Amino acid sequence: MLKSTVRTTLKLPNWRHLIRTWKLRSLALIAIAAFCAVSLPACFQVNNAALRIGTITWPGYANFYLARELDYYKPGSVFLTNYSSNDALAKAFRNNEVDGVALTMSDALPLAEAVPDLRLVLVIDSSNGADVIMGKPSLDSLKGLEGKRVGVEASGLGAFFLTRALETVSLSPKDVDIVPLGAFEHEQGFNEEKVDAVVTFEPTRSRLLSNGANQLFDSSQIPGEIVDVLAVRESVLTRQKSQLRTLIQGWFRARDYQEREPMDAAELVASQYNISPSEFLESLEGLHIPSLKENQEMLASQGSDLVSSSEKLVKIMRDNQLLKQAVKPQELVDNSIIESVKASL
Repeated sequence: MLKSTVRTTLKLPNWRHLIRTWKLRSLALIAIAAFCAVSLPACFQVNNAALRIGTITWPGYANFYLARELDYYKPGSVFLTNYSSNDALAKAFRNNEVDGVALTMSDALPLAEAVPDLRLVLVIDSSNGADVIMGKPSLDSLKGLEGKRVGVEASGLGAFFLTRALETVSLSPKDVDIVPLGAFEHEQGFNEEKVDAVVTFEPTRSRLLSNGANQLFDSSQIPGEIVDVLAVRESVLTRQKSQLRTLIQGWFRARDYQEREPMDAAELVASQYNISPSEFLESLEGLHIPSLKENQEMLASQGSDLVSSSEKLVKIMRDNQLLKQAVKPQELVDNSIIESVKASL
């Protein structure tokens, strides 16, 4: 007797459908791979790229460079560039050549007109005598500048400082002969008799004094009106937050080191300013470098001294046609990084 054979019927797949599905999925995977190859590395590079910071040669910014000398920055996190003038610095920021700039509030406000997403994340210093107007030995008073040639940088700071100084003796910029001079031209222009006076700052001030120039006016006569800040684009606060925190942490560590070891700190950075370590320390005497706690208070968006003084600054600059729009300082300040630095130090 034959055994009954049970025949099992296998259901064959629809190969045409599978091949078509496979092709579609392959194309999708290729597209995704291409996107990853192009986009994700770019995103990775942006988030991990060095934070590009621009400065000019001003002693108040020295702690950025001191932090670099002391290896307080993580490798590849911060790249510092020194510019010849505030005008060149502002141009670099507008053109996205740098992610952040150290500059005075009187330069930050006009820059905020051109770059609405500018944010202020650190108060670097306040000038209490470091910004000056230097005159020839024959000039012994600010009033004597009437009709004279005055060298001044084409920047918000230069225009504001000269305007405020002349106001104290009932003069205006219209009463003097303005000669545009970049910061790197101040000393040479003065010594070559191209001007009778120059609006300048340390370390040029000390060198001109040693050569017989007279100091006609300084920022201690307008206290609290000249403040230096670190400005970045708002996108930096999210896309390069780690690098920005590293920069500011390094700044405060360098500030503490400078207070503990002033001469050693001066020896590490004085050469950048083309002066001796002792001259560098003298140049800091007209500056106040706010602490972390002071920064926390000054960067509060409502009711802080920085905001209130900046609102007065806006009015002065608007009255003297140095600002086209009524910029609102309280909308520029951002204390998120300062708060995170406070928690981590």
